[in-house]
Amino acid sequence: MSSFNPSSSSENDARPLAYDTQVWDSLKRAIADSSGFNGWKIEREVDKHLSDLSLDTLVHTYLRETLETLAY
Repeated sequence: MSSFNPSSSSENDARPLAYDTQVWDSLKRAIADSSGFNGWKIEREVDKHLSDLSLDTLVHTYLRETLETLAY
């Protein structure tokens, strides 16, 4: 009977990272297309510093603020 060992190395060690990157890119695009994200951006358009940020940073900021609001 074989068991899962997350610490064992294999020739596919880089594969999960590539997969994670693909998943994040897909999620990031879906979030950026959402009405919630677009509303959040509109509310903050007066903040010129946001316009200089990458999509990755904007999505991270949106998710952080959303989770902080939910946790409150």
